[in-house]
Amino acid sequence: MSLKVYNTLTKQKEEFVPITPGKIKMYVCGVTPYNHPHIGNARPFITWDVIRRYLEYSGYEVYHVQNFTDVDDKIINTAKAEQVTWDVIANRYIASYFEVMDKLNIRRAHVYPRVSEHIPDILAMVKTLVDKGYAYAVAGDVYYSVEKFPGYGKLSGRSLDDMKAGARVDVDDRKRHPMDFALWKSAKPGDPAWDSPWGPGRPGWHIECSVMSYKYLGASFDFHGGGSDLIFPHHENEIAQSEAFTGIEPMVHYWLHNGFITVNEEKMSKSLGNFFLVIDILKHFRPDVLRFFILSTHYRSPLDFSDERLDEAGRSLERLKTAKENLKHLETFPAGSTSADSQMLSKAAAEAIAEFAAAMDDDFNTALAISVMFGLAKEINIYHSKVTGGKAEVDACAVAEAAKAYGQMAGILGILSCDDGAAGDGNAELVNELMNIIIDIRQEARKKKDWTTADQIRDKLAAVGIVLEDTPQGVRWKKR
Repeated sequence: MSLKVYNTLTKQKEEFVPITPGKIKMYVCGVTPYNHPHIGNARPFITWDVIRRYLEYSGYEVYHVQNFTDVDDKIINTAKAEQVTWDVIANRYIASYFEVMDKLNIRRAHVYPRVSEHIPDILAMVKTLVDKGYAYAVAGDVYYSVEKFPGYGKLSGRSLDDMKAGARVDVDDRKRHPMDFALWKSAKPGDPAWDSPWGPGRPGWHIECSVMSYKYLGASFDFHGGGSDLIFPHHENEIAQSEAFTGIEPMVHYWLHNGFITVNEEKMSKSLGNFFLVIDILKHFRPDVLRFFILSTHYRSPLDFSDERLDEAGRSLERLKTAKENLKHLETFPAGSTSADSQMLSKAAAEAIAEFAAAMDDDFNTALAISVMFGLAKEINIYHSKVTGGKAEVDACAVAEAAKAYGQMAGILGILSCDDGAAGDGNAELVNELMNIIIDIRQEARKKKDWTTADQIRDKLAAVGIVLEDTPQGVRWKKR
């Protein structure tokens, strides 16, 4: 089965054909760093991280560009409120972005261009658009003339007549059309400003992504992504700017947009008091739980956020972790013979990885892919129970096949990657040794019938999220 993706531009699923065989260029709209990342920011970046992982697993060489809008009204206003310069705010929250996304196991893009670092490139594109008649200057501002671009509205499905009819009566009368948008804004007192042919000022919002995508990916590239809220006006305006500038279309072959996040079935907003920062969520839930929760719903579908749904995601993720632990446990057994049970496990592993790939090939359906992973987890647990119950020997080849398939699926989804004992900090061996010492002390207490000490050890470990399990092969431990 070939990869099919839903293209926002054509409003249908299409077979993916890369512009250059074996290589993929993709651009994802980044954050405006005026605050810590919120749950709505996390969804597109987790989504595109998995898309990139799957494309690389499928053999493509991926080049991933993601911008920072580090010159913006929100940043300027925050800086004024704190009485610092705009770049202090931008740098602070760019650092916060990386800290949060690293915790969510999101791989770094290859390039993170910033608006402030590309002013000459922005000025060059704006000047070209003016020279070609697509833009005009008014008292230090430069506007894009939407009527000059015949394809305006093709991404969002809106017509200029409808947009004009719906425009407010108090629109800027300096504009030739109510939907004309700023490419360059004249400087206001106290705002950051750069010299330009039209006087000191700064870039408009939309021009930055056209400039950065062109600079790093060229006039036409494979994927462009972001949230559904960016379809109009941001991505619509990008198309108008870029295709007018280069004379080449399409700017992007496949536009992909993730759905909105609601909170208890209401749209997330500061005014409603249901606006959640990721750093606050991670005070109560592990990063892998949040990542798994987001991937449990197809990226284009709405996602309802609540503590109850995160709790449910945590319990589901524990089931997948148990299967991983059971695989590791099976690897400690001496190799035995092949049996009907081990052949069934081998078959389940082969079928699971094929079904997983089919799910991902269907517009990156992570929800279905996760259900496939649960199916293999069930077969792993059944086989583990038979081995530990003395009803089957360990077939090392079958276990290796299951571990490989399970690991590939987990790797694409970006889950189960941290060692259970070390929480990803590189001290797995030390933690395992310490846990073995604690378990030995508890076992010695039990031999002496010192149940009080044994129970205290068990209860105190449970209080910090460590569960002890008694098996015929000895005591095992895992993080809850």
